[in-house]
Amino acid sequence: MSESIRFVDLIQTRIDGFLDARASILVSIADELSPIEAFSRDFLSGGKRFRALFCFWGWQAVRSSGPDAADDSVAPGGALDAVVSVASALEVFHAAALVHDDIIDNSDTRRGAPAAHRRFAALHEENGWRGSADDFGAGAATLLGDLLLILSDELFDEGLTEVVSAPARRAARAEFNRMRLDVTAGQYLDIFEEIGWDAQPGSEHLSRAERVIVYKSAKYSVEAPLLIGASLAGATIGQLDALRSFGLPLGIAYQLRDDLLGVFGDAAVTGKPSGDDLREGKRTVLIALAREAMPGGARSALDELLGDPDLTPAQIETLQYTIRDTGAVDKVEALIAANVRQAIEAIEAAPLGAQARAQLRELAVTVTERAY
Repeated sequence: MSESIRFVDLIQTRIDGFLDARASILVSIADELSPIEAFSRDFLSGGKRFRALFCFWGWQAVRSSGPDAADDSVAPGGALDAVVSVASALEVFHAAALVHDDIIDNSDTRRGAPAAHRRFAALHEENGWRGSADDFGAGAATLLGDLLLILSDELFDEGLTEVVSAPARRAARAEFNRMRLDVTAGQYLDIFEEIGWDAQPGSEHLSRAERVIVYKSAKYSVEAPLLIGASLAGATIGQLDALRSFGLPLGIAYQLRDDLLGVFGDAAVTGKPSGDDLREGKRTVLIALAREAMPGGARSALDELLGDPDLTPAQIETLQYTIRDTGAVDKVEALIAANVRQAIEAIEAAPLGAQARAQLRELAVTVTERAY
């Protein structure tokens, strides 16, 4: 995937240059804003860049299709500058979402380092400022997330200025706007399930967990980036439909894998404490399937412990064993495999460039076979 590697390098270069220009504005306002700039860089350095890559290969899948296929090279210039900026905007938006998500979930870490609100709280404590360090941390991190949202929109618009076709600009912007609405709705549904789960019939738990997956993650992580990239290239309805049929099931599989990692993942691999989703009380497909298979006593014990932020390592280990013993993990693995197959089959005969289809098949495996 040498093209993917080169594209990821272009993304980092674009983000760094964009932040350089905005940093001077922040510092010119006040020196006290320097942590905002520094933390922004940290959160936008590295990462898997899956959303940017799906945007790129959605773009390539369209522009490299048909008898007049464009050159697949990633030499900077022209249309590529547009997709680099737009894909970079997706990464900046994702960073904003992570900052806000960590505040909502009261998470201590992100990618093996302190979450943004924890870093701001530590800054407060180090300087001996007045008031609550936690309150300052949450407030400052909220503003950091808001700033990243603003910068994401600005960067997206910069990318659109490189697109000659007005219909392509409008289509890409419409997909970007819908993505932001969907993920915000999905995030709300996610936190609602944590407090509203018990009030819903048990027969609805699985379907409600699946709904959260679709809107909080599947559309946002895979489907929308593909459609945004394809729209930049002037995709036809048939091409967009094919990419939707690929992107949604793959996005579901991606999040199902993430749910397994949230319960069983090794902190050294995931950058989050093992069992963190259990402490946060995430009502996932994994939990819904486990509850369905549990006897009443075990189900009550799970319900009582799920969402307790003070779960001990021993309690986490017991819950992990109980969930695995229900067969829920095997069921989720089967769902992941089925969704990946469905995604790959959707593009086998699609009107998309052959190389891009091959790269999308490879990405489908990469994003869903992350180790525990």
